[in-house]
Amino acid sequence: MASRTERILIIDADEKSRTDLARYLESRGFYVTGCADVSAASSQLGHAIPDVLFADLPATAIRDLAGRLEEAEAATPIVAGSTTESSQDVVSALRAGAADVILKPWTDDRGLIDGVIARLLDRARVSRLNQLYRKELEEANRDLRAGISELRADQSAGRKVQLRMLPERHQITGGLSVDHLIKPSLYLSGDFLDYFRLSEDKLLVYIADVSGHGASSAFVTVLLKNLTNRLQRNLRRQSSDDILYPERFLERINSELLDTGLGKHATVFVGIISESERRLRYAVGAHFPMPILSFEGGSTTFLEGSGLPLGLFESPEWEVYEVALDKPFHLLLFSDGILEVIRAKSLEEKERRLLELVSGGRHTIASLNEALSLDAMTELPDDIAIVSVSDSVGIPGTASSH
Repeated sequence: MASRTERILIIDADEKSRTDLARYLESRGFYVTGCADVSAASSQLGHAIPDVLFADLPATAIRDLAGRLEEAEAATPIVAGSTTESSQDVVSALRAGAADVILKPWTDDRGLIDGVIARLLDRARVSRLNQLYRKELEEANRDLRAGISELRADQSAGRKVQLRMLPERHQITGGLSVDHLIKPSLYLSGDFLDYFRLSEDKLLVYIADVSGHGASSAFVTVLLKNLTNRLQRNLRRQSSDDILYPERFLERINSELLDTGLGKHATVFVGIISESERRLRYAVGAHFPMPILSFEGGSTTFLEGSGLPLGLFESPEWEVYEVALDKPFHLLLFSDGILEVIRAKSLEEKERRLLELVSGGRHTIASLNEALSLDAMTELPDDIAIVSVSDSVGIPGTASSH
């Protein structure tokens, strides 16, 4: 018979019985070692763990032997030999750790030996595979935990970078009061906002919602900040005045998004407020919901307008809208995450509820935060961004209530 790779160890004080079993197993192609007692087998166990172990030993010795194999993390089954047909002896051997019991002489039923060995080797093979898979899984879990820890550290660092890119809160600039809130659903936000002076007379404010979540979307927010910084620098150097025009501002963002090749698109609302003209000029890049404009003692409505998203089309065009700011006003910009936290069945009802909140006097970031219980929400379905712009002194000659 062809040689096999499995090792079999026999522990039996009866030399003839041990020799007969060894000869038979060797004829079946196994590599066989025989020992008279456990002490003599110890060196064999230390040198090479057998695949199957035949032992004619008392139950206590089998228990000790099974314990040693378990400590060595060996999946070696023990076949106990018994000289009697006593069920008590069989049960004692099995309880001590034997996988099976064969009545001696070992070789009286060779077909039984073949069947027992085949079954035990299959079981041992499965056990070894399970151990291997368990070790591989443990290693994979360790690597995964290390990767998650590193990812969290990276995301935390990225979040700090994003926060540093945002403008200062609670700004009083000229005759306007500006504030914002941004709450990410993950570590990193795909929402972004900014506001800054273009001149002593003009303030630019915009809000953007980048498609998707996580690091790739957050990367686009870095791109937006970098672009606005460059456009402001170009204006100071008088090399480009694109930033003075809402539609050209969107064109520049659209071009930058296409050039990245990230497959990301964004919705953007950008507005420029002229304090001397008391006028808001704005363009809409598919942003939703539209900002809410509220006049003190007057109407509260969503601004009108529409336009294509940014980062999808090569040469889109955007319309510029204008609205007069002839009364003290509150302008509120939102990302669409705000609608996710408003409890209502339909989108129309969510918009109506948001409008009711603002018309009811919730003009500030703090009051909206309180009304919607945003601080109490540990998990958000989407990023939320809000920008508020209000008169800080009102129109000259007109009393302002804030």
